[in-house]
Order: sequence, then C-alpha cells, then structure tokens
Amino acid sequence: MKIAIIALAFAPALLLAEGSTSVDMNRITHATDVLQAIENAPNGIPRDIVDRAQCVGIIPGVKKAGFIFGAKYGKGILVCRTATGWSGPSTVVVSGGSVGFQIGAGETDLVFVVQNRAGEHKLMQDKFTFDASAGAMAGPVGHTGSAETDAQLHAEILSWSRSRGLFAGVDLGGASLAPDNGANRRIYGRPVTEREILTGAVPAPAVANALYAELGHYPLNASR
Repeated sequence: MKIAIIALAFAPALLLAEGSTSVDMNRITHATDVLQAIENAPNGIPRDIVDRAQCVGIIPGVKKAGFIFGAKYGKGILVCRTATGWSGPSTVVVSGGSVGFQIGAGETDLVFVVQNRAGEHKLMQDKFTFDASAGAMAGPVGHTGSAETDAQLHAEILSWSRSRGLFAGVDLGGASLAPDNGANRRIYGRPVTEREILTGAVPAPAVANALYAELGHYPLNASR
C-alpha cells in the first residue's frame, strides 16, 4: 500500500519527464553508452552476432520502479540496416512479459538483435510480442557466436540483459514491443511512422551521430 501511494505521488512528475524532448534525446545517448559497453566487454554479446544483425534494439536503464507504472520495463531505441546505412533511431517501449526476475537492484539494460529481414518485418507490427512463435530466444554470451546452439542459429531475435557491467542471455518471455509515436514525433519534429524511420525515409537527428560512430564498427555487408 505504501509503495502504491508513493508511486501515485510521483506519477505526474514522471509522466511529465516522459513527454520531454530532452529525455527522448538523452535516451539515444544512453543507448550509445550501452553499445560502447558491448564493444568493450571481454565476455559480452558475441561480436559476430552484432556484425550480421539486421536490427539492434537497446533499452537502457530499466528500473525496478518501472513495474509500478503500467508494468513498463522501459523505453529505448531500435535501428535497422538500410541500403545506404543504418536507419534513424525509433523510440520503442518494452512492457509486460516475465523478465521481472532480471530487474534487481540498480538498473538493467536490455539488448536484442534481429538476425534477418523476416524478424525486422515482425518488429514493424504495431505491437510485437517476444516469444518462441516469433523466433525470439535468449542469446549466447562469449567472444564469438561459436557458443550458439542450432536453435539460436535459426532464431530471428536474440536478447540479453546487462547488470553491473555483466551481460547474460535473457528470455523476454512474452514481453511486448511497440513504437513510441509521441517520442518519435518530438525527436523528428513531425508525425512519422516507425516504418519510415527504420527504412531510412527520415533523416536521423544530429544527437544520433555518436550512435552511428559506434554502429560504424559493424560492416553493412554482413546483414542477411
């Protein structure tokens, strides 16, 4: 009961923050920090998996308190490869599912990699659910993808969590992914669809330059 009262007391301030353009822009910066951590982790997400990724999703700084407000795990970004480079970042919301045990003290980052265009098309639905029928499963951890099982090799989407600097494969177990159209409108200055963003029809904001510098480490000819 006390937790619920505290949550209601702070809800207006948090909702105001959710609608702030600066918060939306900072989310791109935080996602870049997570991507840099992937690059530097000695035993994190296999580099060759990210090399051949069609899309990369990063949900930084998921907080345990997020479960109080509509069971949201958090907001992050999604980028996909296009014929001319990486797309602009689309803001997305991950909610529901059964990954609550992964969210402990402090903050947890969620990262998922879409391995092919079929998985990308699924993500462009108005609301996508991570489950086995959608070809989603926990990803391997190590220097290379040699730790992959046959199932992981054929999965369309692999996912990880990062807490206290350590990466671990995580099954998002029914969590849903949806575009945050309000945040995307604030970032791009006009109403845009997620499909427009992820197919490269919308120029990326300048705040994403550091993100592209990191993504530039992953060759474009590796997508499938």
